[in-house]
Amino acid sequence: MSIAQKQTATQSQKLMIFVLSMSLYGLATLFTELIPKFQVGVVEFSVEYFLFIPLTLAMLFDPLSAALGAATGELVFSEIMLGQFGGLGELEKFLTVTIGVYIAGRLVKDPKNRVMVGVAAISGTAAQLLMGTVVDILKVQLAVEDFEAVAGLPESVFATEGFAFLNDLLFSGILFCLLPTLYLVPKLYGKIEPLLGMAPRTPDSAVSGISPKALAVCAVGFVCAIVAELAATAGMSLIDWEAEWAESGTAMAVGMVAAAAVAIIALLVIKKNAGKKAAVN
Repeated sequence: MSIAQKQTATQSQKLMIFVLSMSLYGLATLFTELIPKFQVGVVEFSVEYFLFIPLTLAMLFDPLSAALGAATGELVFSEIMLGQFGGLGELEKFLTVTIGVYIAGRLVKDPKNRVMVGVAAISGTAAQLLMGTVVDILKVQLAVEDFEAVAGLPESVFATEGFAFLNDLLFSGILFCLLPTLYLVPKLYGKIEPLLGMAPRTPDSAVSGISPKALAVCAVGFVCAIVAELAATAGMSLIDWEAEWAESGTAMAVGMVAAAAVAIIALLVIKKNAGKKAAVN
């Protein structure tokens, strides 16, 4: 195989990872819209997201492809297909999800190491939630948005946002990010990679580890997320629209069917390619 063919194969594999992450996470975010929230005093129990899907893919495959796919899936299936788009305001969530999943994927050198998988999963989730918390605090501190006090908590944006951060991390972060990822990554390691024609990740893999360059890019991305959200909150959202049928049952059903269809097609293509490679070998 020539160098060009190798590069083409690598790009197609990354595209498949992107599509899988996009469709599966997009479908999962639609399901979270159907799960009710429970309030016990000042504590709210809600399923924010099923981040274990892109986290698992990022730790087994290419972290950037899985991260971008997850952020795109949430934007396309749980926002645009539900008839709403917040313009610049959507960029903040897109970038913070991408950065959180990317960091988690790069932290794992050996997917068989459950301790490292667990640390990476909770670190990536915490990073995404913390970035969102920092953005919310800045909006109030810079007087871009009014502070809404929560009954039962000190009337301080730091206390309110800090409590929300811990609540989401300890509930959704552990139950729907850490634990499923901790189970799936070692379970799927070495079994799913051959379907994409890839060798399982090893401790000396080039995609492992956080380099200063990667941290710098993530920092720049976070700054862009802050600027975009501040601009959107101040009224500079650019393209901002909401359809009459936004968040309707029909829109929800269409979104789920579309996401499921994309996921099934991607899996069929992967299976077909795996069969061809097995026949050649």
